[in-house]
Amino acid sequence: ESESDPLLYFSYNVEGTIILLRVMKKFNVKEFIFSSSATVYGDPGYDEFDESTPLAPINNYGLSKWMIEEVLRKLFKAEPDWSIAILRYFNPVGAHESGLIGEDPNGIPNNLMPFISQVAVGRRPCLKVFGNDYETRDGTGARDYIHVEDLADGHLDALRVLNHKPRLITVNLGTGSNTTVLELVKAFEKMSGRKIPYEICPRRPGDKAAYWTNPTLAHELLGWTAKRGIEKMCEDTWRWQMMNPNGYPDE
Repeated sequence: ESESDPLLYFSYNVEGTIILLRVMKKFNVKEFIFSSSATVYGDPGYDEFDESTPLAPINNYGLSKWMIEEVLRKLFKAEPDWSIAILRYFNPVGAHESGLIGEDPNGIPNNLMPFISQVAVGRRPCLKVFGNDYETRDGTGARDYIHVEDLADGHLDALRVLNHKPRLITVNLGTGSNTTVLELVKAFEKMSGRKIPYEICPRRPGDKAAYWTNPTLAHELLGWTAKRGIEKMCEDTWRWQMMNPNGYPDE
């Protein structure tokens, strides 16, 4: 979507963040945790990224995140009393284990896990798999999926470490492993007991074959480590989808 509607992404992400920072500054609120993304790295020619990997986004979504990071770095340089954490997410999936909070995208999902769960619950006929000719274990794209509850823990750890102290920290949040599209499909089938039909489609522009993170720095700076594996991600997603087969009710 960011490739077909770049102004939407630059407006919401970049312009929206600048407006927020201005309001924060006006009221002297100078502690900020930013949801960045692994897409700021682009395709450096290798697949395991750490915080020293060059920043060179290959799609507009990643470019918008990189632009915000630059704004934050320039802001901190000009006003070093800010307390800022830049958290580069890899691929958040899953749901709260209660089944009460989950992912309910508007329209056709742009992300893999909600698409799979909607197919499993019968809302969609089949999953679209974009590309099966990548140089991965089964030809489909591989990503470092992270449970949203691990991600939430990372935010709390970042908040604890910042503690209103003037500093700027940048860390990757991921598991350090990778799962292909078809491996995720199989894991979801196992945890849900449902068959996930899929069709192979052409690659999407701006997609990289595989990437994952080295999470060492997050552990060193934040004391944070991902604890939940891919089956737990699928189990919690399926529980939420079963409890909310049509998504959240309209109000």
